[in-house]
Amino acid sequence: MTTLDNPAAPAPAAPATTRADRPVRRELGVVNVLSHGFLLFWGAVTVLPLLWMVISSFKSNAEILADPWGLPGALRLDNWARAWTGAHIGRYFLNSLVVVTGSVTLTMLTGATAAYVFARYEFRGRQVLYYLFVGGLMFPVFLALVPLFFVVRNAGLFNTWTGLILVYAAYSLPFTVFFLTAFFRTLPTSVAEAALVDGCGHFRLFFRVMLPMARPGMISLAIFNFLNHWNQFLLPQVLMQGDESKWVLAQGLAALSVNQGYAGDYAQLFAGLTIAVVPVLLVYVAFQRQVQSGLTAGQLK
Repeated sequence: MTTLDNPAAPAPAAPATTRADRPVRRELGVVNVLSHGFLLFWGAVTVLPLLWMVISSFKSNAEILADPWGLPGALRLDNWARAWTGAHIGRYFLNSLVVVTGSVTLTMLTGATAAYVFARYEFRGRQVLYYLFVGGLMFPVFLALVPLFFVVRNAGLFNTWTGLILVYAAYSLPFTVFFLTAFFRTLPTSVAEAALVDGCGHFRLFFRVMLPMARPGMISLAIFNFLNHWNQFLLPQVLMQGDESKWVLAQGLAALSVNQGYAGDYAQLFAGLTIAVVPVLLVYVAFQRQVQSGLTAGQLK
């Protein structure tokens, strides 16, 4: 007879918690506390210097030296104006925008085309070519600076935006091909087969069907390439020498740091640094959801 048949019957006792379960729960609690504490510490270490830089960009030089951790007495936007015009940060900003736009566009177009071929077509030597692309991840950029300098100079591309765009794209291709090849393999084959049956050619199949389906991965990778190219300093320092009118933002900030360090105009220096950081933060905040969805979508069949 069950408990429902006999209401007076006592309910079954709940299983008692064994002593072996308590230490496990305590250990998990300690791990959670430590992990959250570490994340909070890492977030503070990352955010506080950026916040201090932005606040200092609105101070005067006297306030920065007298009270570096205090708030500005007034929002001095003239620091930003002097950095934008007087230190030529505006010109370097536009130069970087042109170079990064061209390099990211070229990287994504060529990388997506190569990754699609590696992921969807069978041909002799496919694995060899794929591993040659991916093998570029093993070589840091500074190991090839000397031969790269002579190659770019002999090609007539030294101190030109075209040479810098080509070099940026070449060094970003290995990771782009590696990431997008795995992403294209997760896309459904039935859609491509249906498009081919309907009379869609391989060229239209890629640009009209497969490329829109790979949009999450493309957006994520484009953002990573944008951040990498925007923060690049070593390559333009080697390949863009002499003509200051063609410098990118990283070179202009380095020159501003040296010049204003001797002049003592720290407010202008902090304003220039803030101008350089703001686009990176805006891009990441605006496309944060796309980055997360793109990274996780490639793991699902």
